[in-house]
Amino acid sequence: MKKSRLNLFKSTSMLISVLGVLMIVSTIIIAAYIGFSIISSEITSGVSSGSQYEELASLKANYTELESKFNSTKQVIFAGSDNTKEQAYIDAELELIRANSAISDVESALKAGKSSNDVDARIKIAKEKMTIANQAYNNL
Repeated sequence: MKKSRLNLFKSTSMLISVLGVLMIVSTIIIAAYIGFSIISSEITSGVSSGSQYEELASLKANYTELESKFNSTKQVIFAGSDNTKEQAYIDAELELIRANSAISDVESALKAGKSSNDVDARIKIAKEKMTIANQAYNNL
């Protein structure tokens, strides 16, 4: 009788030990999976924002180029006395200011860590504003 209780005790304690080890191993595997998911999501987010930063840099370069064109044209237009051209220049320059505002909006969204979709929408708006400003300049 004593041997049977001892064998039962041994087998029960062995079962509990094995189950404990399995639970610890499964907990480690689950924690590793969650950690890997978080890290890969951060890397993907970083790659996405990297291309958005490139688009922002491109928008800024285009803006700077267009602004220099406006500055060189300003002297020519305001040297004459044609009020129609002056008003057209002022309207075109207003479009340039709107484009700059849209570019600043993109930059602030990136700095604030907004979602990729939100930043992409703002980049699209900034591109549209730059296109309008370019068209306004070409119409001068």
